[in-house]
Amino acid sequence: MVIGAGQAGLSAAYHLQRRGFLPAPAPEEAPRSYVVLDAEAGPGGAWRHRWQSLRMATVNGISDLPGIPKPEVDPAEPSSGFLSRYFGDYEDGLGLNIVRPVKVRSVSREDNHPSGRLRIETSAGSWSARAVINATGTWTRPFWPIYPGQSTFRGRQLHVADYVAAEEFRGQHVIVVGGGISAVGLLDEISQVTATSWFTRREPVWRDAEFDQKAGHDAVALVEERVRQGLPPQSVVSVTGLIWTPSLRAAEARGALDRRPMFTEIEPRGVRLADGGFLAADVILWATGFRAELEHLAPLHLRGSGGGIAMNGTQVAAEKRVHLVGYGPSSSTIGANRAGRAAVAGILGMLGSSDGAGVPPAADGAVSR
Repeated sequence: MVIGAGQAGLSAAYHLQRRGFLPAPAPEEAPRSYVVLDAEAGPGGAWRHRWQSLRMATVNGISDLPGIPKPEVDPAEPSSGFLSRYFGDYEDGLGLNIVRPVKVRSVSREDNHPSGRLRIETSAGSWSARAVINATGTWTRPFWPIYPGQSTFRGRQLHVADYVAAEEFRGQHVIVVGGGISAVGLLDEISQVTATSWFTRREPVWRDAEFDQKAGHDAVALVEERVRQGLPPQSVVSVTGLIWTPSLRAAEARGALDRRPMFTEIEPRGVRLADGGFLAADVILWATGFRAELEHLAPLHLRGSGGGIAMNGTQVAAEKRVHLVGYGPSSSTIGANRAGRAAVAGILGMLGSSDGAGVPPAADGAVSR
């Protein structure tokens, strides 16, 4: 069972097919089958929801899906349209038979046997599987910090997940909170049409050049070590820092990247500054990142005392039947491709010569056998 059809989920499906699994419904004689469930109404994963101003020319590097390279890219095309189309063509070309829209509500153990089956309860009935590759990403779990006075603010508050375009803020003072790529990218965009102020908890770390292969490897290794220890994963950008681009240099020249330390309180008309002063504002845009969407795995009790999930590569250390791809060090597009391959290899090692890894639901939604 693969849950999620973004980059990581499609990579896992590709490698399942390469290793002899057939997409459900599979013929009776098929030795092993798999099914991919996706909560979205169509292909593209989280890319379906990216703001229209995020063009292919400005989006961070997107790796090809395994086996089928991206078509020629128009730099001016919105990334949401291009990547949704690419993902859809990929699904059709490989005959992946994605089942959507299906919301997975819970994953639980059917019995106490460590090699028993897992029950997947969904909005479309129940499935039974020998193993689960979870590829649900983060887009559906935007992180909203809690600040004193937040509920009193009379202006508008929104998260990056709700952002559409800078033009809607014209003539307003917009506070952008966050120190990541989305924060500085939207500061650049919004500051071209209206007044902005930037707040972060820590001073951002800037780099003048792209990471080389060794630096990138070292950064991913630091994130991987955290999840191996069972700590909540940090974003790779928190390790790599921010890369200067010509557009961000222009934003710096406009004063848009003059960073302020975090305010201490939100008031009805603005924010109380760290030095005690007051800054009026009409909008607070929270570019404060996302958390992994893993609530449906809660019945498995995977989280440890460190607040995260201890991992051995893509495999959950405490539950060998569950692999997390697109999580922690595999949250980049390159990492997601590699994680899909690693997860399938791990599942094959676990299954050995046993029968099918997943079966689809019966017509009445009961678990098929």
